[in-house]
Amino acid sequence: MKHYAIIVAGGSGTRFGSSIPKQFLPLCGRPVLMRTIEQFLKCAHTEVVVVLPAQQRAYWHELCEQHGFTAPHSVVAGGDSRFQSVKNALLSLQLTDADIVAVHDGVRPLVSTALIQNTYETAEQFGAAIPATPVTDSVRRIEPDGTSVALERASLRAVQTPQTFKALELLKAYDVPFAPFFTDDASVYEHAGGSVRLVEGENTNIKITHPIDITIAEHIINSHE
Repeated sequence: MKHYAIIVAGGSGTRFGSSIPKQFLPLCGRPVLMRTIEQFLKCAHTEVVVVLPAQQRAYWHELCEQHGFTAPHSVVAGGDSRFQSVKNALLSLQLTDADIVAVHDGVRPLVSTALIQNTYETAEQFGAAIPATPVTDSVRRIEPDGTSVALERASLRAVQTPQTFKALELLKAYDVPFAPFFTDDASVYEHAGGSVRLVEGENTNIKITHPIDITIAEHIINSHE
């Protein structure tokens, strides 16, 4: 049995307001993506596959040379969407029935090894595992006429990555055309008839989306050093 980690790093930096894709931005002196890769390599027997847009691969190679980054990983060209990027990565692997694969956002560099390991173990037992945290803000649903309706937040969860699955089951689930309701890997898996098990996520497992997130992430890293 092998543990694989597909790290999807296809951001352009548009929402972040940067000319540098956010997965390459410095976080306490090193690119975000390097820190993300290292978290998975701390888990024993994990093989990392990074998915990057073809036009970013040369720049990533330059960054690895600049930072002396030699952590073992392979790079696969992404597609036109996250769906296609994950599918490309799955097709690049020589999977067996026993293998487990985690799919993770390249811009979630603070994921703990404990959470990663928990999703691997849960997916091995139940087929699929996704981390989730309680929703603390009030939430409303917008209706077609522009009005809104309050939702009961106690029954809602915010979903994170890594989303982890029995690898061949996920590969089979991805053997379909893209649909707009495929918002993450779990939705693709459920569309194929699978069910997912929730595991407890982490408040520190933040996704770098806006400039303030870098500041928060650096504070978290510094507070643990």
